[in-house]
Amino acid sequence: MSEQAELKLPDRSVSLPVVEGSENERGVDISKLRAQTGYITLDSGYGNTGSCQSAITYIDGENGILRYRGYPIEQLARQSTFVESAYLLIWGELPTKDQLDRFSKLLTDNAMLHQGMRHMFEGIPTTGHPMATLSAMINACSSYHPELLEQDLDDDQFTEAAANLISKVRTIAAFSYKQSRGLPVRYPDPNLDYCSNFLHMMFSLPYNRYEADRDVIDALNMILILHADHEQNCSTSTVRMVGSSQANLFASVAAGVCALWGPLHGGANARV
Repeated sequence: MSEQAELKLPDRSVSLPVVEGSENERGVDISKLRAQTGYITLDSGYGNTGSCQSAITYIDGENGILRYRGYPIEQLARQSTFVESAYLLIWGELPTKDQLDRFSKLLTDNAMLHQGMRHMFEGIPTTGHPMATLSAMINACSSYHPELLEQDLDDDQFTEAAANLISKVRTIAAFSYKQSRGLPVRYPDPNLDYCSNFLHMMFSLPYNRYEADRDVIDALNMILILHADHEQNCSTSTVRMVGSSQANLFASVAAGVCALWGPLHGGANARV
C-alpha cells in the first residue's frame, strides 16, 4: 500500500496518497478530496500546488538547475539545437536524423504567413505592445488553418500543428519588429536554419541582406533552448487552463502570450 497522509478536518479525518515526483519531491494528492469530503483547498496563486504530474521539465532556480526530459540544460546548450530541444520537449526523446529532417522540413514548409495577415500587421500602430501583436496574430493564424483546430489530433496532425506554430511565431515576431519600425518585411528563406532564418527576417533589408555571424546564431540558439520550457510557470499554466476547455492550440497559446505581458513574468524579462 502506498504511503498515506492524514488530514484532520473539523468533522472527520481523511487519508490522502503521498506521491513522489521525478526528482524525489514529495507531495499530497488531494485530487479526490472534494468528492470524498465536500472540502476544497485554498492556495492563492498555486504557490503550494502542482497542477499536474509531468516529466517534461525540472527547474530549481535557486540552485541553477534546469533539465528537459532529464537532460541537463548545459548539455543541450552545448550539443543540441533549438529544433532538437523542441522535439525533445514534445516527444520525450531527442530525434534521430530522419526525425529531425522531417521536423525541420515541417518548420520550413510552415514558415510563411498567409498574405491576408499582412493587412492585419498594417492595422496595428507602430507603438503597439509586442505581446498584443503576437497574441492577436497567433489567434488570426487559426483562421487560416481550420484543419488544425480539431481536438483529437493524431500524432502526425499534432506534429504538424506544433511545427506550424513554432515556425509561424518566429515569422510573426520578425514581422512585428519590422512593422514597429516602419521597415519592409522580409520573407523567410527556406535555405536557412531556424535561428539564421529568424535573424534574416529581423535584420535583412531589400538593399542589404543581413548575414549573421556564427557566434550570434549560436547565442540565439542557446537563448531559445534556455527559454523553451520553464515548468508550470504563469504562461504555461495559462495555456493548460485555457486548453482544458478544449480550446484549440492557437487560442490556448495566444492566452499564454497574454500572461507573458504581465510585469512579474515576461514583462520582467522585457525590462531587463
